[in-house]
Amino acid sequence: MSNIPSKRRLSDVSMNGSAYGKKPYAAHSEDDDEDYLSDSPQPIFDSPSNNTRWQEAITKVVNAVVSIQFTHVRNFDTESALVSEATGFVVDSERGLILTNRHVVGPGPFCGYAVFDNHEEVTVKPIYRDPVHDFGFLKFDPKDVKYLQLSHLNLKPDLAKVGTEIRVVGNDAGEKLSILSGFISRLDRNAPEYGSLTYNDFNTEYIQAAASASGGSSGSPVVNEDGDVVALQAGGSTEASTDFFLPVDRPLRALKCIQDNQPITRGDIQVEWQLKPFDECRRLGLTPEAEAKARELFPNKIGLLVAELVLPEGPADQLIKEGDTLISINDEYISTFIKVDEILDKSVGKELSFELQRGGQIIKRSITIGDLHSITPDRYVDVGGASFNNLSYQIARCYCIPVRGVFINDASGSFEFASNERIGWLLETVDDKPTPDLDTFIEVMKQIPDRSRVPITYRHVSDLHTENFQTIYVERHWQSTFRLAVRNDESGLWDFTDIQEKPLDPIEIKPRNAKYVDIPFGKAGCSSLIRSFVQVRTIAPVPVDSYPYRKEICYGVVVDAKNGYVLVSRRFVPHDMCDIFVIFAESIDVPAKVVFLHPNQNYAIVKYDPSLVLADVQSPKFSNIPLKRGDNSFFIGYNYNLRVITDEVRVSAVSSLNVPAASLSPRYRGTNLDCILLDSKICLECDTGVLTDDDGTIRAFWLTYLGETNCDQTNDRMYRMGLDVTDVLQVIESLKSNLIPQNLRILEAEFKSLTIYQARTRGVPDSWIKKFEEHCQDEIKLLPVERVSAPRLNQEKSALKTGDIILSVNDQIVTNMRDFKPMYTEEKLNLKIIRQKKEMEIEVSTVDTNTLHTDHVVFWCGAILQAPHGGVRQLMVEIPSEVYVTRKSAGGPAHQYGIATNSFITHVNDQETKDLTSFMEVVKTIPDGNYIKLRLMSFDNVPLAISLKTNYHYFPTSELKKVGDEWKEFEINN
Repeated sequence: MSNIPSKRRLSDVSMNGSAYGKKPYAAHSEDDDEDYLSDSPQPIFDSPSNNTRWQEAITKVVNAVVSIQFTHVRNFDTESALVSEATGFVVDSERGLILTNRHVVGPGPFCGYAVFDNHEEVTVKPIYRDPVHDFGFLKFDPKDVKYLQLSHLNLKPDLAKVGTEIRVVGNDAGEKLSILSGFISRLDRNAPEYGSLTYNDFNTEYIQAAASASGGSSGSPVVNEDGDVVALQAGGSTEASTDFFLPVDRPLRALKCIQDNQPITRGDIQVEWQLKPFDECRRLGLTPEAEAKARELFPNKIGLLVAELVLPEGPADQLIKEGDTLISINDEYISTFIKVDEILDKSVGKELSFELQRGGQIIKRSITIGDLHSITPDRYVDVGGASFNNLSYQIARCYCIPVRGVFINDASGSFEFASNERIGWLLETVDDKPTPDLDTFIEVMKQIPDRSRVPITYRHVSDLHTENFQTIYVERHWQSTFRLAVRNDESGLWDFTDIQEKPLDPIEIKPRNAKYVDIPFGKAGCSSLIRSFVQVRTIAPVPVDSYPYRKEICYGVVVDAKNGYVLVSRRFVPHDMCDIFVIFAESIDVPAKVVFLHPNQNYAIVKYDPSLVLADVQSPKFSNIPLKRGDNSFFIGYNYNLRVITDEVRVSAVSSLNVPAASLSPRYRGTNLDCILLDSKICLECDTGVLTDDDGTIRAFWLTYLGETNCDQTNDRMYRMGLDVTDVLQVIESLKSNLIPQNLRILEAEFKSLTIYQARTRGVPDSWIKKFEEHCQDEIKLLPVERVSAPRLNQEKSALKTGDIILSVNDQIVTNMRDFKPMYTEEKLNLKIIRQKKEMEIEVSTVDTNTLHTDHVVFWCGAILQAPHGGVRQLMVEIPSEVYVTRKSAGGPAHQYGIATNSFITHVNDQETKDLTSFMEVVKTIPDGNYIKLRLMSFDNVPLAISLKTNYHYFPTSELKKVGDEWKEFEINN
C-alpha cells in the first residue's frame, strides 16, 4: 500500500531530531568545534550578547549539555530503526540523569552515548520515556566522566512567561555546540501534529518561540538568563522560524519520582483534549454563565479544554462526547492540560467526577482513571522475519480505534504485504484463528509447521473498511528466530526469551494432480506447450550477492519432465540461498531447489521431485540449429499479469553484448551473451517465454536480465532478450541423463563487439580482416576485451588485458561469443590477440565456476559479510580483502559507526583479515560492548579507519555455510 492517507491533514511542523528532517541552517565550520571545549576561558555565542549575566548563565549551561549519538535498534510501535543525533542535558549529576525528548529515547530498543562539552563520551541507557509527552530520561555512570566537573540544570517551569528572553543551547543541525536566541511568544499552543503513524504529543500545551532551531536540537534546554530550564526543545515548523517547546512541569514531577525511587504513575481516560478559545467553546455549547465563571477564575486564559477525540472502549467511551467542554474534575475547575495531568496521574484506578457542558447542559460523569503505562507496549515478538507488538495508544489515537489488537511494526519476511509499506498493519486472524492480542498470536504461531501456507486476514489502520485476505508462506528455517523481547528499565536493554526452539516439522507433501488447458490457437504443435511452462516462486530471505529483491514470481520452462528440471532466468533465481516453489497449471505447488547457475548466460536450473506431480507435464522438443537474423518464429510468453501472450515475430538481430553493470550495487548480470532481439514490442511486456517453430520445437528461451539502476537510483533497469537453445543444449542433454554440470569453467573477462572500421584503427592487419570477412555469414564483428575481473585470493591473475582484440581461440577464429565454448571444458586456452597494434599469442587460464558461488555468509554487528561475488570482481582491478560488506541493517553498529555497503574490511584491531575465516577468528575473541578498530577499503579503493562498539545483545554473530548441498546455520557465542 502506498500513499496511505492520514486521518488528519498534516501540519507544517516537524520534529527537530535529525531523523525527522532538518530546516535550512547555516552550519559552523569544522574548525569552530574546538571553541566549544569546556576548558575554553570564554564561551562562543551564535548571536552577540551584551549581557554579562547571559554569559555567566550560558557558561553554566554548556557544561551540562550533551550531544546524544543514538540508534533505535529496530522498528517498534511508531518508530523505525534509525541512527541519529540529538541533545540532552544533565538534571541530576549525582545519579547521572539526562533529560531529552521521548522521540529520542524512543519506545523501543535504544543504544547510544552522550558527548560532553570537553568531548568525553559516556554510554547512556534509557530508564524512562513518557507514554504521551515528548520527554524521557537517559542514565549514565558519573564515574565514567573523568575530566569534567559535572553539573546539572534546574527545571523551573513557573518561570516560562510570555516575553521571556531565552536561549536554546544544543546540537543544532548536528553542530556542537550552538546557542540560539529568542523570546517566548505563547504559552498555550496545542501540541503540534507531525502526521499519522508516527509519534505525536497531545493533551499538553506547548510553548512557542522563534529560535530557528533545526535537526539535532531535539532535547535542548530552553534557559532563561539565570541558566534555569524553563522548557524543553521538541519541534519546529518547516515553513517558518517557529519552534515548539514542551513545558517542564511533567518532566520535573517524573524526575522527583525517580530521585525518590517512586513509580512514575500516569493516568488517562483515553480522551484527547484541545484548548479552544471561549468563542468557539460558546459555539459548541458553553453557557454564558459558565464562560463568565471561567473568565473570572482564569483571567489570563483564552479558553477551555474541549473533547476532540474519545477512543472506543476506553474509560470515557459513551460518557464523554466529542465537543464536550471540560469544566471541572472532582469539583476542581480546569483551565490547563497540566492541571488535568496532575489530577489523573495521582488517581490511577480511582473513580473521579467530571463536570462538562454539552449543548448548554451540565453533564456530570463518574469515570475510573486508567493506567497509561498499561496501554503503552513494552514487549514485541520476532517470528517469520517480521515483528509484532500490541497496538499502542499512540496509533489508536491517530485513527480513533480501540487500544487492542496485534500491530505489525515491521511487516517483512513471511508477513510482507507490500514492499513499500512495512508499518501500519493490524493482524486479525492467522490460519483462520483470531489473534486479538500478542499472547494469543504467539500460541497460534507455535502450532504452525515450517514451510506452511496459511491464510491470514489483516487491515491497515488508515483503511479499516477494507479487510485484506492473503495466504502467506511461513518461513522459519532461514529466519529461525522466534523470541519475545521485554523492556527492562533497570538494565536499559530488552530481555529476550526464546519462545520455541525450533518450529514444527513441515507437513509431508503427497502426490497431486492438476489439469492443463491447452492454448487455443491454430498451431497444433504449439498448443500443448502450455504443459511445459510452470510458475516459479522465489523467496530470498538473505540479501546475499547484493540481490535487491526478496519475493519474485515468474515462469520457467520444464526442460526435462522425467527428472524434474526447470530452466528459469537468474533475474528471478539469483543464487541458491532461497526457497523455490514450482506451480503446475496454477493448481499445485512443489518445492524445488537450485542445482545449477550459469555464470554468464543468465539462467538457472531448478529441480523438483517429479513423483509429486501426477499432471501431464511435458518436455518440449529442442532445435539444434541456431536462429539467425531475419528468421521467423512464434512467440509464447507470460506478461506482467502472468497471462499467456502469443505473437508472430521476426528475429531482428543476434548481438554479442553485456548487460550494463550496476556500479553502485554490483550484482549478477548477464555477460558475453549472444542475444536474440525481436521486432515485436509485445515481447517486451513478457518476463518469460519461448520462441518456437510451428510444430512446437523450441528455438530460444525468452529471459529477463537485471541491469543497472536508473539515474534516479530508485528503479532497476530490466532487459528482455532471447537465449538460443543451442547455447543451452549441452546442459539440457546432461540433465536428461540426470547429470548436473559440475566442472564448468569460464574466462573471467568481458568482451564486446568491434566493427571492422574500429578494428583497422586499432591495428588489426588486413590479412586477419580478410579472414573475418570470409568466415562471417552475418555482421562482421571482432571481440575486444572490455573488462578483466579481479582475481580472488590466491588466484592467478588473468593474462588478458583490457583492450586486447581476440582473433582466435585454440586456432579457431572468433566472431561471436559462441566461439568461446572451449573455455567451458578446458583449463588453458591458446589465444591469438592484437595488443597495442601487435599480434601475439598468449595462454590464458580458465576458472572453475564452483569457486564463484557464495558458500559462506557472516552476520556481524548488523552487517552481512561475504566473499566478493562475481559482480563485484567484474568491476574491480584488485580485491583488497575477501571480507565484503554486502548489506547492513538499519540501527545496527555497522550503520551507527559508518561501515559503508560495498566496502571491504581489511583489518580488525590491526590484525589482517584476508578472508571470512581469519575475520571470524579475530572477532570471536572480542567481548560484547568493546570498542574495536576497523580498517576498511571503499569500493573505490579509498582507505578508512573507524572504531566500532560491538553490540551482540541485539546483533548476535552467526554464520551460514554451505555444507554439501545444504546451507547450515552456526551461532557464535561472543
